[in-house]
Amino acid sequence: MPPRLSPGFIRLLVSMLLLVGPGACLGWAFEGYGFQPPSPEELQMTSEPQAPGAPAIILYRRIDRDDNGRTSHEDDYFRVKILTEEGRKYADVEIPFNRESTNVVNIHARTIGPDGTITNYEGKVFEKNIVKAKGVRYLAKTFTLPGVRVGSILEFYYTYDLSEHYIYDSDWILSNELFTKRISCSLKPFNSDYERINLHWNWQGLAPGQTPELDKKGIVRLEATNIPAFQIEDYMPPADELKVRVDFIYNDQILENDPAVFWKKEGKKLNDSLEQFVGKRKAMEQAAAQIVSPSDSPEVKLQKIYARVQQMRNTSYEVSKTAQEEKRENEKTIRNVEDLWKQGYGDGVQLTWLFLGLARGAGLEVYGVWVSDRRNYFFNPAAMNPGKLDSNVVLVRLDGKEIYCDPGARFTPLGLLPWSETGVKGLRLDKDGGSWVTTVLPKSDESQILRTANLKLSDEGDLEGTLKITFRGLEALKRRVEERNADATERKSYLEDEVKDYIPAAAEVELTNKPDWDSSDRTFTAEFHLKIGGWAAGAGHRVLLPVGLFTAPEKHVFDHANRVHPIYMEFPFERIDDINVEMPPGWLVASLPKAEDEGGNVVAYTLSFDNNKTVLHMQRKLHVNMLLVDQKYYESLRSFFQVVRTGDEQQAVLQPAAARAHN
Repeated sequence: MPPRLSPGFIRLLVSMLLLVGPGACLGWAFEGYGFQPPSPEELQMTSEPQAPGAPAIILYRRIDRDDNGRTSHEDDYFRVKILTEEGRKYADVEIPFNRESTNVVNIHARTIGPDGTITNYEGKVFEKNIVKAKGVRYLAKTFTLPGVRVGSILEFYYTYDLSEHYIYDSDWILSNELFTKRISCSLKPFNSDYERINLHWNWQGLAPGQTPELDKKGIVRLEATNIPAFQIEDYMPPADELKVRVDFIYNDQILENDPAVFWKKEGKKLNDSLEQFVGKRKAMEQAAAQIVSPSDSPEVKLQKIYARVQQMRNTSYEVSKTAQEEKRENEKTIRNVEDLWKQGYGDGVQLTWLFLGLARGAGLEVYGVWVSDRRNYFFNPAAMNPGKLDSNVVLVRLDGKEIYCDPGARFTPLGLLPWSETGVKGLRLDKDGGSWVTTVLPKSDESQILRTANLKLSDEGDLEGTLKITFRGLEALKRRVEERNADATERKSYLEDEVKDYIPAAAEVELTNKPDWDSSDRTFTAEFHLKIGGWAAGAGHRVLLPVGLFTAPEKHVFDHANRVHPIYMEFPFERIDDINVEMPPGWLVASLPKAEDEGGNVVAYTLSFDNNKTVLHMQRKLHVNMLLVDQKYYESLRSFFQVVRTGDEQQAVLQPAAARAHN
């Protein structure tokens, strides 16, 4: 889901920044730091004792952040030593960034050969999506440095230019894929003569004696050495949550020693801000009366209001506009829910609060809740960081039940939340400072992929027929969100490619229906014509038919012998396959594979077969009902998925008519 305006942006408006002045700190970047001449020791280095076998290491890294001026910015510098042939891959440089809030500018790079010769980079910089592991992807500026050999030093620096109008909480992420020998960091905090803004920071993973300190100039500085390389793994928690890091938090209240006291004060501020936005009770009562009838039950009122809000234009899901485009469209500022209702559009946060105002106007019991988004981190109240409560939902109490709603999250059905808002801690707001709640985590059978196939096997071993896939719950929501701005051709390719990814063989796939991309239904159905050439293969007088038709995604799950990090799933899920394979005339099923029934409540796998002589019926179910599992249970999970792979690799033995006649 796209970022939405929230407390995470430290609600400091452009007026505060303009008071500082447009040129307050220009020229502070790197404090004069640019390319540095390599030392003889760096040129001659062939290995690093503290990172034995490393293909490359970071000799030196620098981060300089400036939060003053019209726009915050951060300058980053790297000097990397290539130690092995494998390390030459680090000539492909990736600079991650979030397009919604950041741009990467002022990129400079060069290669220093083992003999000290210098080759400056003068090529083009590209922008692309990077996938590091399952669930680990990001946008990056990329380029490839020339002339890189074993013994070379790569040197590059660039600037993160942050969006105007807001001061952002920031961080120093010190861990890298490579071992870091030395790193220097600085932060020049935001400073205003017109409003008191306090800064505090916390950290994790730093060695004793290597902690941030405030110098005499009011700049936060850190010098650290020997930061271990960070390992990326499939199905791991958000990477930044596990890395050595320092987090900076701006707030207009002094940091309390007691988190409970801090959150009471913060909760009152958040509630006051919410009430200023939604407190147009008369306007909301009149608006609600246009949506619901006095005779409607509370449940019907809830459904009607939710549906009405979701019909409104949601700017959070539109393609980002330039400042010039926004100016030309002359969109008005939305100050409260009355403005929002009149104008008929808003961003995701505003629409969710509009839903709260309308529900109040209809007489329902509702509460605003700020929750933590677990895509990028795990929330810890003890850190006293309001910026990590960065998504909003509404808690509805109806007939003794509590229902969490987020109509500002497009395509999300009533009673369901986007996966990143499920099973997370949130602050339920009220005038007394609020209280902590935890949102609901859907069960595995509420996020399901059901694949139903009716196929015919030819005498040549080809499979051909129809496939119907029903995506339920979060699986349906996920696909609608990912393809929200795509055209019909792109969406068709997206679904066809997904089916091809299921099948561990080349396949011809064609979408045959028109899926409902634009609704918030809990199901999303796609139908296909499917052909797999040579799926069954002859073996003497028999033909072997593999049973694992849609099992490619599980083929390499947890197949590594060792595990460093905990196991983390976006949400519990189920995969169910119901497959009928009709035999060619005269063929018989000579023997069936072994049925499987493995696991329990957390993970389970079943595989069963029926044979009515002319049709082989196969049913497979994979059930994963977990979210975060400690690394110590990895071996058990690995053993379970080995059972899954073994079951999926089985084959049914078929007897063709010609073989029967021969016998």
